[in-house]
Amino acid sequence: MSALLTLSGVSKSFESGTRALEAIDLSVSPGEFVSLVGPSGCGKSTALRLIAGLIKPDKGAVVFSQGRPEIGFVFQEPTLMPWARALENARLPLDLEGMNRSKADETAARALARVGLAGFANAFPRELSGGMRMRVSVARAIASGPKLLLMDEPFAALDEFTRQALNDDLLKLWEEDQLTVIFVTHSVYESAYLSSRVAVMTPRPGKISADITLSSPRGRDPGYRLTPEFADSTRRITASLKRTTP
Repeated sequence: MSALLTLSGVSKSFESGTRALEAIDLSVSPGEFVSLVGPSGCGKSTALRLIAGLIKPDKGAVVFSQGRPEIGFVFQEPTLMPWARALENARLPLDLEGMNRSKADETAARALARVGLAGFANAFPRELSGGMRMRVSVARAIASGPKLLLMDEPFAALDEFTRQALNDDLLKLWEEDQLTVIFVTHSVYESAYLSSRVAVMTPRPGKISADITLSSPRGRDPGYRLTPEFADSTRRITASLKRTTP
């Protein structure tokens, strides 16, 4: 299968002098769920922004084999408009596309329902819990029907129970919509649960030190966390991370 996107020799530095990434090579095929893990400041978020086209590399190239697909982006914070209701927040990308308001409302409402917020379309962000605000952010990202979903530590600030519930919901969305997902996380356990591949990055400037293939996460449920396969995946990822530490 040809790659959906390829990062070839991608490097990025900032005006401050920080060298975020150094000669990153990464290919992602359609339908994969790839997690990027590594120490703080290793360039994981920078890699996502390069893929999204929000910033440009200093060297190398980000190439989409069949043109840039529709991309959804979920940031670390929900970044919701505080004056707007959940439906209006989820509808934002559709408004930007110029979609008819009636159709946009219907599409955004369906996206909210898919993330478990069918009864909260008229709620303001201040009326929602942290987990519910993140669900609105995910609904906004999927409302326009993207093929590539980029997620930058979206569940890091949530309690473990909420985080695991959102992990399960995310896998369901990934499978139903045949998404390709690139997911940044600090959690070995989260990456082992969600991913078909885990790319381990070195301390800054970030390079990929290991590319670990796991079994497909299709059909995983909370019981998977108790299996020998899950334990083995966490050991492999942890061992690779330890090898990146000076």
